[in-house]
Amino acid sequence: MALRFYNTLTQQVQEFVPADGKTVRMYTCGPTVYNFVHIGNLRTFTFQDLLRRWLRASGFALNHVMNITDVEDKIIRSATAAGQTIQEYTKPYEEAFLEDCATLRFEKPERIVRATEHIPEMADLIQKLSDKGMTYTSDGSVYYRISQFKEYGKLSHNDFAGMRAGARVDVDEYDKDDARDFVLWKMKKEGEPSWQTAIGDGRPGWHIECSAMAMKYLGDTLDIHAGGVDLVFPHHENEIAQSEAVTGKPFSRFWLHSEHLIVEGQKMSKSLGNFYTLRDLMALGYQPEIIRYLLTQVPYRNKLNFTMDGLKAAATAIDRLRNYKLRLETDKYPVGANGEIEKRIVQAKLDFIGSMDDDLNTAGALAAVFELIRDTNTAMDVGQFFEDNRASALAFLKTFDSVFDVLEVTAVEGSLSDADIDTLVAERTAAKKAKDFAGADRLRNELLEKGIVLEDTKEGVRWKRK
Repeated sequence: MALRFYNTLTQQVQEFVPADGKTVRMYTCGPTVYNFVHIGNLRTFTFQDLLRRWLRASGFALNHVMNITDVEDKIIRSATAAGQTIQEYTKPYEEAFLEDCATLRFEKPERIVRATEHIPEMADLIQKLSDKGMTYTSDGSVYYRISQFKEYGKLSHNDFAGMRAGARVDVDEYDKDDARDFVLWKMKKEGEPSWQTAIGDGRPGWHIECSAMAMKYLGDTLDIHAGGVDLVFPHHENEIAQSEAVTGKPFSRFWLHSEHLIVEGQKMSKSLGNFYTLRDLMALGYQPEIIRYLLTQVPYRNKLNFTMDGLKAAATAIDRLRNYKLRLETDKYPVGANGEIEKRIVQAKLDFIGSMDDDLNTAGALAAVFELIRDTNTAMDVGQFFEDNRASALAFLKTFDSVFDVLEVTAVEGSLSDADIDTLVAERTAAKKAKDFAGADRLRNELLEKGIVLEDTKEGVRWKRK
């Protein structure tokens, strides 16, 4: 079965291969660093991580560029209110975002680019648009003339035929379905950051930033452009208008957008008290892999209803996965192989791959994993799982975790290493043999306080992290 994605541009699920058949040129919209990212943002970034992991698993190389928006209206307002430069204001939030990415085990893009480091490229692109008659100047600022781009609206599938000619907006974001000429370059204003360029002193509008950076590093036509569904209009629609007016070529072959995250059935809002960052959830005792699992279990084009019960269910699911892996690694099985079990593992892998190939259907992929766990656990219980089945089952788990990446326990500062745990377990075993049961209990409790649970089995002592 071929890899397929739903393309927002065509509104169809289409087979995907990169244009050159080898390397995926992908641009993903990163954060606007005016605050800590929240779990709604992280849902989008988790989708983007799954996307790049599955593209690699499908045999493709990646040239993935992600931007950091470090100059736009919200940033300038916030920095001004704080009495800081935009660099002083944005730096801690950018660092916090990158820390969150590492904590949630996101792979690093091949290139992370900042808007403020590409002002000359933006000015050059605006000049090219002006040379083609796509812009006009008003009050010293440069605007894009939407009426000159006949395909405006083809990504959002909105009909803007009746829009008022010449109506314009000079803010970076505007209301949904509000199509007006948008600002490309803002004239220098007192108290705002500005740059000296060939088109004058000022600063870029938000939309021109991504067009300039994407085309600089990935060429005129990308294979994939991805982001949250909230960016379809106006941001991505405007990127298409800017880029294609200059090149005359499609800006991106595929557009992938993840749906919103809601909290307990409501839109996330600080005023409702349901606004969470990664740090908030970790402070409540949830490990990063539990949060990652929750953000992956619903396919990216479906809305995700985030609940505390859902977090608890995610923790239970990860426990089940880890207990299964532990059982595979430590239990003793009869010599030989059960051919039916081998067939069942092969089918599970086919179902997993088929689901992921089907527009990253993570729900189907997880179902394939847990159905195999149920069936093989039953076989183990009745002695029908054999020694030679062990490697195949573990290999399938490795395939699963290369994408979902939730099996490894996040190390907590001050936690015991595996070697430390093995040493204490051996000391406890020796204490029991010496009939020093008080000492053995003390060691068990010491391990428990460190988050290590022991299980005495007929094959010996097994341990796992809570």
